[in-house]
Amino acid sequence: MPRPLWTGAISFGLVTIPIKVVAATENHSISFHQYHQEDMGRIRTRKVCEIDGEVLSQEEIGKGYEVAKDRTVPVTDEELDRMPLPTAKAIEIVAFVDADTIDPVRISDSYYLAVDGQVAAKPYTLLRRALERSDKVAVAKFAWHNRERLGLLRVREDAIVLHSMRWPDEIRSPESLAPRETELDEDEIARAVQLTDSMALNGISGFRDRYREALEELLAAKSEGKAPPAVPGEAEEEPGKVMDLMAALNASVKAAKETRGEDATVHEMTPGKPRARKKAAPAAKKRASGKAAAKKTARKTTAKKRTAS
Repeated sequence: MPRPLWTGAISFGLVTIPIKVVAATENHSISFHQYHQEDMGRIRTRKVCEIDGEVLSQEEIGKGYEVAKDRTVPVTDEELDRMPLPTAKAIEIVAFVDADTIDPVRISDSYYLAVDGQVAAKPYTLLRRALERSDKVAVAKFAWHNRERLGLLRVREDAIVLHSMRWPDEIRSPESLAPRETELDEDEIARAVQLTDSMALNGISGFRDRYREALEELLAAKSEGKAPPAVPGEAEEEPGKVMDLMAALNASVKAAKETRGEDATVHEMTPGKPRARKKAAPAAKKRASGKAAAKKTARKTTAKKRTAS
């Protein structure tokens, strides 16, 4: 098991579940060092005091909050530890909600909650079973690094997962980013839906980090004094080129079907003319009925004149 990041308990009503928090993800990104190109010497980041120019150790560095220009209020770790945080050592469940009511934008890092001792096994299993049977997720509060956070608890296989979440006021509104109202043909929408069906998968477990694999090949080749692997060229689209949306959709559906080994025959669809309205507007209906009545009256008058003569 990975080293615990935090130990505490889940507060579930009057039930307390001792737990350990362990990372649910691993970072496989390749890290680079900075170096001096002339002699390959490492370049390191040093913490230097801007007043006396001295390089400081971590023990000599404190926290402070800038309340105004050139005025900083120092805050010690002891003062922060004395802050009245009821969730300092507990993940306090405050509500249960349907999973689809949680906006994924608010979800941040993920952690596994492991039992801390045999005494935690029964209440841990009880909470897990309750979440499974109710089809709900738990919303909780907890405090890490002297900050109260919002969390989400859900079940993954036989474990309870904690997702840290952002507070509502930390999410920016996308209102200004939304495109203006755009007219779309029904055939274009239908083809786009067909494309989503053609690209549908039962899961995403098969995806791999191709960039990291290519980077590992590059580093392995350079470390052995070999030439870097050749990169296949890709056709680049001309910038600013006007895209034929329906043609792109037709080609995409065909390519998706070929990838899945299906019949790649695609019946080409072209945007049709806007359909005529089936119902006339009330004012137009009124004008039409008025004209019809006038014509009928004129025909009756003409018939009477002919009879009289």
